Formats: sequence, structure tokens, C-alpha cells
Amino acid sequence: MSIKIQTLGAICAFSVLSACAGSGIGDNDTERAVIGAAGGALIADATENDVATGAAVGALAGVFCDDAGVCRQSN
Repeated sequence: MSIKIQTLGAICAFSVLSACAGSGIGDNDTERAVIGAAGGALIADATENDVATGAAVGALAGVFCDDAGVCRQSN
């Protein structure tokens, strides 16, 4: 049961961080990398995986999400 609660907490935290990205936070690669690293670390911890690896993968995803058109904001 503990892993389910941790996973749910990680998903909620990631959702909150994602919502922040749409409000002016996350306008550049550095900010998106920090948001992605935090989300990746939380999810990795909740799923009992390596936190450093999760943070690295999340940071890379944050940096390249606008290049892939996933998190591009329309003006």
C-alpha cells in the first residue's frame, strides 16, 4: 500500500510542477530542466528506482520538450 501512496504523491507533485510551467515559469531550458529533474526524481523515488537517474532523465526531457513541440507555449 505504501508504494501506491508514494506513486500517487509523485503523480500529484509532477502535475503541480507541470501546471507551474504554463504560468510563466519554465520559459527557458534551464527552468524546464529544473522542473523536469524534480518531477523525474519524485517519480523515480516513488517507484523505487534510482533518484539520480530519474532526475537526469527528467532534466533532459525538460530541456528538449519544447524542441519536440510538447511544452511549447502559444503566444
